[in-house]
Amino acid sequence: MSAVPQLPLALHYPQDERLETFIGAPDGALAQLRAIAVGASTDWVYLEGAAGTGKTHQALAMCSHAEQAGRTPTYVPLSAVVGRVGAALEGLEQRDLVVLDGLDAVAGQRSDEVALFDFHNRARAAGTAVMYTAQAAPSALGLVLPDLRSRLGQCVRVVLHALDEEGRAAVLRDRALRRGLSIDEASIEWLLSHSGRELGGLITLMDWLDRESLAAKRRITVPFLRQVLEDGRPRY
Repeated sequence: MSAVPQLPLALHYPQDERLETFIGAPDGALAQLRAIAVGASTDWVYLEGAAGTGKTHQALAMCSHAEQAGRTPTYVPLSAVVGRVGAALEGLEQRDLVVLDGLDAVAGQRSDEVALFDFHNRARAAGTAVMYTAQAAPSALGLVLPDLRSRLGQCVRVVLHALDEEGRAAVLRDRALRRGLSIDEASIEWLLSHSGRELGGLITLMDWLDRESLAAKRRITVPFLRQVLEDGRPRY
């Protein structure tokens, strides 16, 4: 049997994944997440949103914020441990914060659901903070374990929505600013009309353009965008 990867201890949380860099969060949500990350709140969070709304950004940002506060966070992408959730969560109730990203991947897997339910109870007893993420509400996940569905329904629910055009433009501007990139409004408008709506895709595209512009020693302009995207855009 292959070993469960030691994700929590090996992971270095990305510099760009910060609570303060998230655009489009519901009112009051970021302050609430900060309080949980640093141990000032005992609330547990159920973060819900469609694919591409920034759930993984928030999950990693929670861990980063907790780490900066001197706490011990653990991030577990559940899609990587399907069928092995029990082993992946063993002993994690000893951490200060555990973020379980992507409940959708294990919904309907009875053994994994039982493992999640057991961990939920152990973490509650130990005083460990937990954050779950999923694309749908607990009642709509297709869970086979009613007790787990009930426990998840007791968490504070935060719902992320897809960004509108203005929000997507704000993400591009913020990403460019933090990278020291020079990009004008015409280029931003062009990118928005030639890219997908998912937050992760926009960030990946901007990171790729950063590397391309550095390699070419050119500013990001519409002619430059047309040229580099003809050569093949990044996969996301």
